Formats: sequence, structure tokens, C-alpha cells
Amino acid sequence: MAEWNHESVWGALDALATRHGLSPSALARKAGLDPTAFNPSKRRGPEPDKRPRWPSTESIAKVLAATGETLDTFVGLAQRKAKIPSRAVKAGGRLAQSFRPVPLIGLAQAGAGGFFDDGGFPAGQGWDEITIPGSADDSAYALQVAGDSMLPLYRDGDIIVVSPSARVRRGDRVVVKTTGGEVMAKILRRQSATELELASFNPDHAGRVVAARDVAWMARIMWASQ
Repeated sequence: MAEWNHESVWGALDALATRHGLSPSALARKAGLDPTAFNPSKRRGPEPDKRPRWPSTESIAKVLAATGETLDTFVGLAQRKAKIPSRAVKAGGRLAQSFRPVPLIGLAQAGAGGFFDDGGFPAGQGWDEITIPGSADDSAYALQVAGDSMLPLYRDGDIIVVSPSARVRRGDRVVVKTTGGEVMAKILRRQSATELELASFNPDHAGRVVAARDVAWMARIMWASQ
């Protein structure tokens, strides 16, 4: 059947991962598999032919058991070629159109040293990988939300994709890292030469005013799984 091809089967696995707020690696771990089993880099063989590699039926069965999904669900996703995961939307609300791999770490991990350079771009080791709706921005990377501080907009386990190279304007959703290692996702209310005024997504959490000298970097939130 035309619906069953290399792209659609892997797309179904990606859609299941996104539906459960997981990266491909986290989905593999949840299913008791090697964490790299579903990474995009493992889906084709080496150069020069780069022959397609397929997930085994045992792997798919373990994923379905771990997520509580049915085979019918997986078949349906594959038959639709999983063009857009059911929870995948841009931060602005429009559906994205294609997929590409980007680096991923947890938002809580992002405060640790060694993950970013001075401009807020991914660096060092420890990054996972996730497949997201495509973007022409090669500097984009993903952060996984932990806790309830970003409710009601983003939930625990949601994935947000940020770009340190995108222009940031008043009203944009942003991730800010301070020179002290704190990482926070907020709404930019005002930016001056001396400070940032940030509003919280969750009304139960107060906003913040951060001195410009205390900001290591700021990146705009471009996309989110919801």
C-alpha cells in the first residue's frame, strides 16, 4: 500500500512521541529500548547509499504497550503519513508543514553549564534529538517543559522550540537565561538598555524585572507541541 513507506512509519512513531510529550529518545527509553533507537540519524544507513532502516515490529509493539496506544492508532497515523502530529502547532497558532531534527534538552537542564555558548546556541554534550515541524532556522533547538510554572499555556512535558537568532519584539514569548544560570520562559513586556520586564504565563507566578547586565541571552519561542 502506498501509505506504508519509510517516511510514514517513522512519522507515526514521531507523532506518538509528540502526542505523549516525548522526544524520540524519551519514547525509546519509555519502551525499554536503547535511547538512540529512534533518533533521526539512525533511520538511514551510512553513505553513499543511505539505505532506509525500519523500526522492528517488536519495537513498535513495545512502544504501543508503553504508551497505552493501540495498533489501530499506529496504523491510522501511518496511513495519514503523520504529516502533522495532532498536538503540533506553532506558537502563533498556525500548523507547520514538514519535519526536521533539532537538539533537545529539558528546560531544567538548560541552567547547567556547558549546554550553550555565549549567544544562546547549543554547545557541548548531553543534547538529545527530536523531530519537529520544519523550519528554515538552523539555529533552532527544543526545550522540554517541567512543572506548572508555564500553565495554562504550556504543560509539564510539552516541547517548546526556540531560536536565538530570531528577532525579539515586545509581546513575544521568550526563554531568558541569566548570568547566574537561571532559565525562565516568559512574555517580553518591555526591553530597554538597562532592563527586561517579563510577564509570566501562569497568573499565579509573578512577573520579573531583570537587569540587562544580568541577561546571558534571550531566545524567541517559535513553536510548541500542544
